[in-house]
Amino acid sequence: MGGFFGAVSHQDVTLDIFFGVDYHSHLGTRRGGMAIYDASTGFQRQIHNIENTPFRTKFESDLAEFHGCSGIGCISDTDPQPLLVRSHLGMYAITTVGIINNSEELVNTYFSDHGHQFMAMSNGKVNESELIAALINQSDSLVEGIRHAQDVIDGSATILLLTPEGIIAARDKLGRTPVMLGHKEGAYCVSFENFAYFNLGYQDYDMLGPGEIVKITPTDVQRIQPPGDKCRICAFLWTYFGYPNSSYEGVNVEEMRYRCGSLLATHDQVEADSVSGVPDSGIAHAVGYANRSKLPFTRPLVKYTPTWPRSFMPQDQNMRHFIAKMKLVPVDNLIRGKK
Repeated sequence: MGGFFGAVSHQDVTLDIFFGVDYHSHLGTRRGGMAIYDASTGFQRQIHNIENTPFRTKFESDLAEFHGCSGIGCISDTDPQPLLVRSHLGMYAITTVGIINNSEELVNTYFSDHGHQFMAMSNGKVNESELIAALINQSDSLVEGIRHAQDVIDGSATILLLTPEGIIAARDKLGRTPVMLGHKEGAYCVSFENFAYFNLGYQDYDMLGPGEIVKITPTDVQRIQPPGDKCRICAFLWTYFGYPNSSYEGVNVEEMRYRCGSLLATHDQVEADSVSGVPDSGIAHAVGYANRSKLPFTRPLVKYTPTWPRSFMPQDQNMRHFIAKMKLVPVDNLIRGKK
């Protein structure tokens, strides 16, 4: 998974991008990046590895170097981004969220000539944002290029482009990941999670539909391509990935988890002493279950968060088991001898 945040304003947006991206840290653990555009000095960009240090800590020292009235940033579990791209369509920064199932096929089909090359990562794979940019650059305009990329990609691709004129945002063709728009006086923002912009002074403005493309400037949001009629948003956002105060398709994450737990209780005949959830997303499910079942809610498992990464991130299953065991600390008095 991954997250993104972008903003366009009449004022400097560096701090909005910094805090907006940082609020997406729950969606990725490997890379973080920011790209800011200033009319007088052009693009500035920085990418850091955040596997062992939080995004905010890594980028605080960079803030003095950033300045501009538009920008995008991302948290990524995969490739380094945003990327800066120079092509016949002009200079732009790109960040993406999704997964491309046919990346090797696309490289072989569209870039088999002797003059094209990609920067390969250590595992030999191509950076997916770079591949999407290359697909975009095959067309005569950025918007036509986005359409082309989404037509030929097997998988999912939500795309943000930062140009000198503003931000172009395109939601995945089937809406697998969300794209939220916020507004405050003299500024608009685009975000994966809508809670990420509330403390920055933005209010909900709109939500992009599947395949919808918009251009965002400080004064308005221009719809370039209307939404499609088929939406297959990832249900795992509500179940696990999404932050509790986020909403997707008009449904709040925390409320959805309460409902799931409550419905589970109506179909369950388990006799128990108490109800508990495995932190963090499981807590809300357990609260819903406890409220419906009238069983007491307790917290016999507490997560030690300061240093341990997500247990599903390591490639090795033994390491996943080890991390899960080490970061979940039982409260012995609440769990021993209980059903």
